Amino acid sequence: MSRVILITGANSGIGYELVRLLAEKGHKIYLGARNLKSGQDAARRLASDGVQNVHPIQIDPSETTEAVRDHIEKVDGKLDVLVNNAGVGNFDKPQSPDVIQLPVLRAVFETNFFGLVQTTTTLLPLVRKSSNGVILNVSSDLASNALQARPDADFHYFSAYNASKVAVNSYTISLAGVLKKEGSNIKVNSATPGLTATKLTGNAPSGKTPQEGARSLIPWALLDKDGVTGHFFDDAGNKFPW
Repeated sequence: MSRVILITGANSGIGYELVRLLAEKGHKIYLGARNLKSGQDAARRLASDGVQNVHPIQIDPSETTEAVRDHIEKVDGKLDVLVNNAGVGNFDKPQSPDVIQLPVLRAVFETNFFGLVQTTTTLLPLVRKSSNGVILNVSSDLASNALQARPDADFHYFSAYNASKVAVNSYTISLAGVLKKEGSNIKVNSATPGLTATKLTGNAPSGKTPQEGARSLIPWALLDKDGVTGHFFDDAGNKFPW
């Protein structure tokens, strides 16, 4: 059955490839982008490859979230799947916890956490109207406090990014718990695609391709009514330590 899906941060990288893969499965995809022209250009590239049913839409948590909700409600009446993929790294700014400046921390949290929460709470009424609602928060390996607390752990100098994704995971747990207690069948999970060569990671040479990263997210975006909720998964489909 075709689903109505919104993917944020989808004009490039993992989000773009996830749009492609899900549209090829016959789903209706809203390709969310902060800049509408970038979203339209991305949709045109997909159309030139024969990928149909992709609809670019501008979504900026500080300005356009309610407009997105109203548009989808008018056209579709519901939203089956919300994939919160938009994110920033700001890795060109010092993020070591001993020197990080608050403006850097605030900028990263504004997109990665506050924007995600704003998008989710605004669109949740539409997800509630779905008979099989799913919310997938794209997280990171670096959000695992259990892994980052190991003696041999690294990447502590990305403290703004790491902390923002830890906050996303905490929000995932809370939202899943609240919805479950009220008897809702909406599934809410976090998943990490692992290190992927995208603009955010500086096209890390050791990373997987964006399509490989996107493919690992599909099972959690397309959960059925009996799917799990309130979990964190790695790119191999295994539960990942919080």
